[in-house]
Amino acid sequence: MKANQDRRTFLKNSGLIAAASAFPYIWVNSEKHSSFTPTKKAGDKVNLACIGIGNQGGSDVMSFHKTGLANFVAFCDVDMGAPQTLEVLKKFPDVPRFQDFRTMFDKMGNQIDAVAIGVPDHAHFAITMMALGLGKHVYVEKPMARTFNEIELMMKAAKKHSKLVTQMGNQGHSEANYFQFKAYKDAGIIKDVTAITAHMNSARRWHGWNTQIKSFPPAEAIPSTLDWDIWMGVTQPHDYNKDFINGQWRCWFDYGLGALGDWGAHIIDTAHQFLDLGLPTEINMLRADGHNPYFYPQSSTILFKFPERGNMPPVDITWYDGVNNIPPVPQGYGVTELDPNIPPASNGKIQPAKLNPGKIIYSKDLTFKGGSHGSTLSIIPPEQAKDMASKLPEVPKSPSNHYANFLKACMGQEETRSPFAIAGPLSQVFSLGCMAQKLNTKLIFDPKSKQITNNTLANSLLKGAAPRKGWEQYYKV
Repeated sequence: MKANQDRRTFLKNSGLIAAASAFPYIWVNSEKHSSFTPTKKAGDKVNLACIGIGNQGGSDVMSFHKTGLANFVAFCDVDMGAPQTLEVLKKFPDVPRFQDFRTMFDKMGNQIDAVAIGVPDHAHFAITMMALGLGKHVYVEKPMARTFNEIELMMKAAKKHSKLVTQMGNQGHSEANYFQFKAYKDAGIIKDVTAITAHMNSARRWHGWNTQIKSFPPAEAIPSTLDWDIWMGVTQPHDYNKDFINGQWRCWFDYGLGALGDWGAHIIDTAHQFLDLGLPTEINMLRADGHNPYFYPQSSTILFKFPERGNMPPVDITWYDGVNNIPPVPQGYGVTELDPNIPPASNGKIQPAKLNPGKIIYSKDLTFKGGSHGSTLSIIPPEQAKDMASKLPEVPKSPSNHYANFLKACMGQEETRSPFAIAGPLSQVFSLGCMAQKLNTKLIFDPKSKQITNNTLANSLLKGAAPRKGWEQYYKV
């Protein structure tokens, strides 16, 4: 009787009564966690469940382990027999393991304080929504989710469960660049920014694929250890193919957010937060080599236009991806690796053959160049950097890396640096950019109504396809 009452209470609190009959699992009520006030003492650990423990998820497991602040209470992965999954299981053989995150919450819910979600982009949403509804703190890999609307709902759920800690896994957001950008902005060194170049020009998994394809890849035999049904999650069903799993999912519009969603969170994040950019008003496709309706272009150039914010001027961010889509660089950039096969531009500048992923920030008085993740900015040209040296503020050191920051926040000792309120709008920028890539068109966006005003099809993509039957309940906050 008590179990049925608990389940009904959870469904009522989550707005899921109507969908309960379509969901055959018994969901654990966790009211004691939904009003959770961190009371961990020094030496205590956070009871952490890890969902997705291969590839990036496996790296997250080890990073949480190294903090010394996590007590692993459950592992969950749709393929417990994959080589990358077995590596983690061998290191932690006594941790209970599950293939279905819903079963894990059913069996282990009352033993879990927090979850770490390291699964493909399309699967972030449902797991996150269920975890928040059950009163669990959430660490989820970047980008937050695949569609604009899913990200919106995740932010609303985090706001509703305001005592819970959230963190998106753009790890550099707890390293030197975060603290430097904040210090430079507060000191007025970074001000009046009008343009940013962001670039990621390394080869991607889909580079070289046939861009004239007429369909998704053919069906293949599903590996015996993989639960393909759970892997598909909320998305409309496709036949299994090896080019959908183990990182290949990032190639496809149906599953991932391409190079922009993968690297943008490591390159644009600090500028987006500390310049208070919010959402753009225009997203313009300037280049889309090898455009097709299934997977991302071979090269993309996307211009995002952000409006004035208070006394800050409008900002244009131009995103470049693709091996041969090298952005222009300013005089004094300092690159020594040059490609003699690239002719000088009309202004006589020679483009570098290769740039590490990063950004160039143009303000009224200064120009900065920087890399990705936690890489710090430098002022260019060097002569101007020397003139500014005595004016630069002291930059504090990070008190914790991204993983420790999350766990310490769960214990009430810190606040997360990339909570959903900050990471959500950033992820929505990437979602809008990927929609422009998919349609290869210019989008006009109204940040207030959060609607695309010039393209009915694009506006429908904010929400995306209806969730697969049996997964509808996650879309209610």
